[in-house]
Amino acid sequence: MKVSTRIFVSPLRLLSGVLLACGLVLTVACENGAAGAADGRLKIVTTTTMITDLVKNIGGDSVSVQGLMGSGVDPHLYKASEGDVTKLTSADVVFYSGLHLEGKLVDVFEKMGRTTNTIALAEALNKDGLIGSEYFASNYDPHIWFNIEYWKQLTAYLTEQLSELDPQHADFFRANEVAYLRKLDALETDVRATITTLPAEKRVLVTAHDAFNYFGQEYGFEVVGLQGLSTATEAGVQDVQKLARLIIDKQVKAIFVETSVPRRTIEALQQAVKADGFDVAIGGTLYSDALGSAGTDEGTYLGMFTHNVNTIVNALK
Repeated sequence: MKVSTRIFVSPLRLLSGVLLACGLVLTVACENGAAGAADGRLKIVTTTTMITDLVKNIGGDSVSVQGLMGSGVDPHLYKASEGDVTKLTSADVVFYSGLHLEGKLVDVFEKMGRTTNTIALAEALNKDGLIGSEYFASNYDPHIWFNIEYWKQLTAYLTEQLSELDPQHADFFRANEVAYLRKLDALETDVRATITTLPAEKRVLVTAHDAFNYFGQEYGFEVVGLQGLSTATEAGVQDVQKLARLIIDKQVKAIFVETSVPRRTIEALQQAVKADGFDVAIGGTLYSDALGSAGTDEGTYLGMFTHNVNTIVNALK
């Protein structure tokens, strides 16, 4: 019998080798001057679709932006591929959300810290105003983009960071900041006007996981997620039964699926409610941990927020 002499290299060892090699390449590049894109623009890598959209709004054509996560991708469970590691280590700067949202990328960021500038935009926020959470290493709910005021603060912080990294375009970044903040002000006005049409007693928001607590806090909704704050935790039978009873007791008209969470979790809840003699509709799909497809309204922060509010209000009326 012929014995194979092929040597097996574990994926972990291979990833470590890639990290080391990329780190050495980047170190050499830094010694010879800033890496930058081929055309001289600041080379930026982002994590979530929300952060990618924000950086594009402020950086515009003066920066080169690569986003790791696409539409419908769950940042709680996202793991970096070898290609991602190469992108991350060759960037001038990496912008990410923070508060342990991108939990499985934290180790990669820590290893990169010596060679690549990594910036968590959530660091702009005063922790005293954040919602506490025992499910994240940060001890805070990381779904901060559902508070528009917080998003404005991240916008200002990003502008400041970009201006320091690329002073030649600082005026351009600040002009974009002013324009984008005006859009966020208009969004806030429209959102409040729409939500006002929904009676307070009907503001019960049931979704696949607890991504909307900042939204609920700001606009007076009771928010209940089947899977809790992190999609890494599975909902059990008791969780489903408990939430089904709440829906019946409060006569909730509709519950919602999320683009980044399997639909079956909410469908199971719907069936549990029906088994107890009450009909609850699936009111539509919400964008929670990721924006919609690129090139659509929902593929932007402004469009995503507008879609979510209209969907919630129309279904619960």
